Amino acid sequence: MEPQLLHTVADGVATVVIHHPAKRNAMTAGMWRALPPLLDRLAADTAVRALVLTGEGGTFCAGADISTLRESPGEAQGLAVLAEEALAAFPKPTLAAIRGHCVGGGAQLAAACDLRFAEEGALFGITPAKLGIVYPASSTRRLVALVRPGTAKYLLFSSELIDAERALRTGLVDEVLPAGELGKRVPEFARVLVSRSRLTQAAAKEFANGRTDRDAYWAEQARGSGDTAEGVAAFLERRQPRFTWSV
Repeated sequence: MEPQLLHTVADGVATVVIHHPAKRNAMTAGMWRALPPLLDRLAADTAVRALVLTGEGGTFCAGADISTLRESPGEAQGLAVLAEEALAAFPKPTLAAIRGHCVGGGAQLAAACDLRFAEEGALFGITPAKLGIVYPASSTRRLVALVRPGTAKYLLFSSELIDAERALRTGLVDEVLPAGELGKRVPEFARVLVSRSRLTQAAAKEFANGRTDRDAYWAEQARGSGDTAEGVAAFLERRQPRFTWSV
C-alpha cells in the first residue's frame, strides 16, 4: 500500500492513521498535502465529535520522509507547517495516540493535537538540529506553550530523544499507559469526549488556545443553546444529558 492517511468514522470519533510502515510512518509530501483537506471534511461532518490521530502499527510517526527534505527543504517544511496549523485549528477535540517513535514532524503533529496519550516505551524528539534546519517559529511557540522554555530548548538544542515518563513530567503528554493498554484507553476516553457538551469544548478550545475576541460570541451561544439547562436537569434527574449544540 502506498504511503497515505487512512481514516474511519465510528460512534462520533474520526480516527486518522498515518500509514507508511516501510519508513516508520514518515510523512511524505503527499501526506502533508492530504492532511488539511481531510481535516476540513471531517470538521464539516456533523457525525464527527472528536478526532484521534495515530500511526500504523507500533510507531506514531518518525517525522518527515528525509527524501523530501533533500529535494526541497523549504517546501517540505512549509507543507508540514500548513498541516500542523490545520490540525491545531480543528474545531473539535483532538487526541494523539502514540506508540513507538514520535519524532520530528511526528512530534509537530502530536503537539498540534489538544491531548496526547502515549504507551510505555514511546520515544519523543524534536530533531532539526541534526539536519541544520531552523524549526518553524509557530511550531517552536507551540512546543514552548506545552513544555516551558527549558524543556523546549533541551529538545531543540540537542535533538535527544526522551522517554514517555519524562514526556509526562514535562507536559509533552497527558497520560502514559502500560504496554497494550493504549488501544483500550483511547476509545474509552473518546467516548467520554463524545458524551460531553460540544459548546463547552468548542469555547474552551478557543480560550485555551489564546483567542481573545470571541467572549461575547460564546456568551451568546451559551444563552441560546439550551445546553446549560439540559446539563443541570440531567444532573438533578441522574441521567445522561442530551446536549444539542453543534459547531
